[in-house]
Amino acid sequence: MASLQFPLTPLTHSSPTSNSTNPHPQSTTLHKHHQILYNSYFKHISFASKQGKLQEAINILLELDSQSFEIGADVYGDLLQGCVYDRNLHLGKQIHSRIVKKGESLVQNGYIETKLVVFYAKCDQLDVALKLFSRVVEQNVFSWAAVIGVYCRLGFLENALLGFCEMVENGFEGDNFVIPNVLKACGGLLMVEFGKGVHGYVVKMGFEDCVFVASSLVDMYGKCGELEDARKVFDEMPKRNVVTWNSIMASYSQNGMYEEAIRVFVDMRKEDVQPSVVTMVSFLSATANLCAVEEGKQGHSIAILNRLDEGNIVGTSLINLYSKTGLVKEAEKVFSKMSKKDIVAWNLMLSCYLQDQNMEKALSLCSDMLLERLKFDSVTMTLIATGAGDIQNLKLGKETHCYCIRNNLMFDMAVASSIIDMYAKCNKIYNTRRVFSSLQTKDLVLWNTLLAAYAEIGSSGETLKLFYQMQLEGIPPNVVTWNSVILAFLKNGQVKEAMTSFSEMESFGVEPNLITHTILITGLVQNGCVDEAITIFIEMQEKGIKPNSVSVVGILSACKNRASLQLGKAIHGYVLRHEMHMNSVLATSMVDMYAKCGNINQSRKVFDMILVKQLPLYNAMISGYAIHGCHSEAIAIFRELKNEGVTPDSITFTHVLSACRHCGLITEGLEIFVSMVTEYDVAPSIEHYGCVVSLLSKCGKFEAFRLVKNMPFKPDSRILGSLLVSCREHNEIDIAKHLAENLSKLEPNNSGNYTALSNAYAANEMWDEVSDLRSLMKEKGIKKNPGCSWVQIGKELHVFVANDRSHSQSDEIYAMLALLRREMQVFVNF
Repeated sequence: MASLQFPLTPLTHSSPTSNSTNPHPQSTTLHKHHQILYNSYFKHISFASKQGKLQEAINILLELDSQSFEIGADVYGDLLQGCVYDRNLHLGKQIHSRIVKKGESLVQNGYIETKLVVFYAKCDQLDVALKLFSRVVEQNVFSWAAVIGVYCRLGFLENALLGFCEMVENGFEGDNFVIPNVLKACGGLLMVEFGKGVHGYVVKMGFEDCVFVASSLVDMYGKCGELEDARKVFDEMPKRNVVTWNSIMASYSQNGMYEEAIRVFVDMRKEDVQPSVVTMVSFLSATANLCAVEEGKQGHSIAILNRLDEGNIVGTSLINLYSKTGLVKEAEKVFSKMSKKDIVAWNLMLSCYLQDQNMEKALSLCSDMLLERLKFDSVTMTLIATGAGDIQNLKLGKETHCYCIRNNLMFDMAVASSIIDMYAKCNKIYNTRRVFSSLQTKDLVLWNTLLAAYAEIGSSGETLKLFYQMQLEGIPPNVVTWNSVILAFLKNGQVKEAMTSFSEMESFGVEPNLITHTILITGLVQNGCVDEAITIFIEMQEKGIKPNSVSVVGILSACKNRASLQLGKAIHGYVLRHEMHMNSVLATSMVDMYAKCGNINQSRKVFDMILVKQLPLYNAMISGYAIHGCHSEAIAIFRELKNEGVTPDSITFTHVLSACRHCGLITEGLEIFVSMVTEYDVAPSIEHYGCVVSLLSKCGKFEAFRLVKNMPFKPDSRILGSLLVSCREHNEIDIAKHLAENLSKLEPNNSGNYTALSNAYAANEMWDEVSDLRSLMKEKGIKKNPGCSWVQIGKELHVFVANDRSHSQSDEIYAMLALLRREMQVFVNF
């Protein structure tokens, strides 16, 4: 951009001989001396202004004034430029006042007019800048650049584009300072077609080789989601600086292509381009979103080596990385080393503790914030309210609510939404509705929060009522609203209504998204509609919606319910092909699916693939081994869990005791039962007692009765059923009758209880009683549920029930069974 030229004002100095027609030679010499002195002063002012030494420049100006020099536009122009560099609005206004006092000749000087427009624009004084701009007699590219720039900085992007159009229509050509601002406005407004037009203008004017213009093009295309165009501009650039690399990296990150962003960073390192703070922020953000711990740590090292970790911006990015990847200690180290912590850093550290569910440290951090005389902002209170809701701490939630009221924070929609959500999570739906009703302004987010609260408790009627009410109040529903309606129906078991709402969305101009499909898949599985869930899963992929880990977990549940190993393997293949991150929840569901579909070996392979194992994964593997009767393997996993320093919970002990019960391991089972209280301070539940009672009963131990008598719970049907089995082993017919009577009251239609009593009679050859019991079952219409098995061939599932001949190939099947039975008898006789 050419420098702004100023007119040289002829230097005049008052003297006794100034009116002479033919000046004396001595006067001419004196005039030259003063000209040299003025030029010297001007150079000092110009140098001091550029160096940010404004006070020194002002002192020289006062010196000139005291010597009665006529100060020209050049001096005031440089002083104003110095105020621009220093963003010193107060001093710039004082200089403006001196200019006005000097008279119209200086005020209407084109150079000064432009400098004043630039000064006020750079200081973000939009109204003043526009007022002065309208008075400029001869507008130029510099004043236009200043106005377009201030429009962009203050977010008036449409005005910036209109200004550019008017500028071009008035015959001015945009330069490499104007065009980047115009492209920034295009990116902010997502006006890619306008941006392409500007791109054509760039090529026409020959600016495509300018690194600043090209970087702005990359940034514009990236913000508009046109990544191929962004990459094309990037690849065709003859020279690239760090700003260019940052632009393409940010483009990939903003569009969720985090792996590509990391690859760009690697290429940048290969080109030996030194990273900037912006580079490290983009890279660390990409690694955080991918939970790429190792790559993130390498980025941390690079930031340290380049001394980029000392500022707040990189520090907060590092805390964000370690927070998202669960590395709390590393986040604490970064936080403690930050010399100056702003509210963003404190809030990120608070978020880290809350994600780790460490409310004690979170509240301690809040106390430290107050000691540092930092005031909680809306983000802080939103985080605390959310954390209180997650752990259902109503007392803390109410305290947070009170603080927000006292500090006038309830007008912030994010805070209000988090308070409403907190009461909902604490099962205080009345308080939820009351807070919502108390708010004067209700936006779409607040309505959606309230709808979600009623949806979670399955109150489909109230959810639907609110759905219509918000529309009557002029708030159109979006996809989040519809998702809550569908969830409410599914929670209430209204599958048909949920499917109808799903179908109606598109007719209302709302496109179902990933969350919509995930809610539907999970809800259908929970309501036993497995086939429908699988259909939705297939349809969402046909629509181009890529499933996430939650969707996959939902469809894996369908595989478990149908015991469809083939479908489960297909889902596992999908996860591998699409390189989905195998997080703890997904891995746990995968292990559980393979175990319940009969492939315990594959279950173990998935388990071994996970390097950092969490408790739910251990529990799933122990449960799988227990189901398959692999007691030694289940106990081995339990020991491995303890060796790794993972604390077992109530569920862990239920699964381990279940494994001992299946295999009759009395000693091991009792030892584990005792260790619950003595080692881990886990209070035994009725499920744990049930496992031990069943274990003792199956092994013919009468101690089962003693345990039931001394346990702190009233025995349920499962425990009574286990005792009934024990009676059969000990020929305790009277006790068996008594237990059967109690069971018939608890479960009057459970055929298993009658069967157990019948078996006890049969074991003691009490055939009349067996006959009477069967007659009683027939009178009550109680039938024993027949056992069934199934096998999947291709996509077809074949179910077999005892004495069932409905299958099309039943004759061939029973013939094969007869053949097998005959061969088995031959083998036994042999």
